[in-house]
Amino acid sequence: MLTAVSVRSYGAAEYNKKEICRYAGAALGNEDLELLIDECIGEINENTLGRVCCREFDVAKKDGILDLGFVKTSSSDLAKNLDGCESIILFGATVGFDIDRLISKYSRVSPLKALVFEAIGAERVELLCDTFAREIAKEKHAIGKACRARFSPGYGDLPLEIQREIVSVLDCQRKIGLTLNSSLLMSPSKSVTAIIGVYPEKAR
Repeated sequence: MLTAVSVRSYGAAEYNKKEICRYAGAALGNEDLELLIDECIGEINENTLGRVCCREFDVAKKDGILDLGFVKTSSSDLAKNLDGCESIILFGATVGFDIDRLISKYSRVSPLKALVFEAIGAERVELLCDTFAREIAKEKHAIGKACRARFSPGYGDLPLEIQREIVSVLDCQRKIGLTLNSSLLMSPSKSVTAIIGVYPEKAR
């Protein structure tokens, strides 16, 4: 069990133009958009996909209250997601500030380009989370366990306010440079916090 906060870094990964187009609200096949995507990708300085900090906690439920080890919640939607789980992997993930800087730069001079950078950022952080989740699933499978789909604050009835506890218990600011402001907005903006349930494979 990951009883202490662990930090993982992920190397550069190929861009998925289809997903970028989807996040931009367009279909793949728009030649002008694809050229603009290529141009934007060429401006990104980051040579890594991003970083993740994570920690594992035991999970229990009593009288309709979920005890996640770092906080208690009455979220029924999260309870359904974690039904049968013995523990959770709590994580924070970020692709860094480079894309944020480019969004800010072009929001003043080229809103379309800023939109493309927003879409690229969304594609990058989703890929980062998926990559991490697959890695955790592989590790857990090796010891006879399986993982549920990740569940983030703001999904269903899980309050967004729980992000405060997540960022604190994972020491996100010091570990991966991820902070949360008073309005619960994360910085860098292309960041995610989430919970992954872990259960015995025989319980499938």
